[in-house]
Amino acid sequence: MPLFHIADTPFYGITAVVKRAEDIVLGTLFLLIASPAMLTTAIVIKFTDGSPIIFSHDRIGFKGKPFKMYKFRTMKQNAESVLNELLNNNLKIRQEFEENFKLKHDPRILQGIGYILRKTSFDELPQFLNVLKGDMSVVGPRPIVYDEVYKYREKYDNLIRVKPGITGLWQVSGRNDLTYKDRVSLDMEYIDHQSLWLDLKIILKTIKVMITRIGVY
Repeated sequence: MPLFHIADTPFYGITAVVKRAEDIVLGTLFLLIASPAMLTTAIVIKFTDGSPIIFSHDRIGFKGKPFKMYKFRTMKQNAESVLNELLNNNLKIRQEFEENFKLKHDPRILQGIGYILRKTSFDELPQFLNVLKGDMSVVGPRPIVYDEVYKYREKYDNLIRVKPGITGLWQVSGRNDLTYKDRVSLDMEYIDHQSLWLDLKIILKTIKVMITRIGVY
């Protein structure tokens, strides 16, 4: 006979209802506030590099279920071929990409608008649509791709106990300046200690990070 119960998700019961309500309210509010900026961004991308304006990418969600994550497109239309050529011809860049799944000086990014969107994190605004759909939360661990699963090892099962978030502990703790190991640790720390109060603190810190742009590239 079991003597205790382990919940499938850190948020359950009434807390899960409040968490979802928080996501819907904040998601709707941010989309309404940001709608003029989003429309302007869409127009600039269209006239700078044509369509598509929105970039969707497969990410791993709650309980390992895949979903399409939305972002404003900040990369050139031939970004994949540019990346493949770089990885095949530059060992240092390949090592950087395999370690972090990012490049600090990324030649795939659109000149002008691409860098502005990344520096301001405006490229992530369409993810509030993912929040309203229920694929993501406003606050949560990083949404990872399948090639990153091995980086989490035995911690992967813990990762998929919650929905990934637009922002989280890693975004307010150094972001891209952190090592991948640090990112994993911060994801686990959030999952193990998450609460509505912690969510609020992370949201407030995210606003500060967006202004200072620490660790953003």
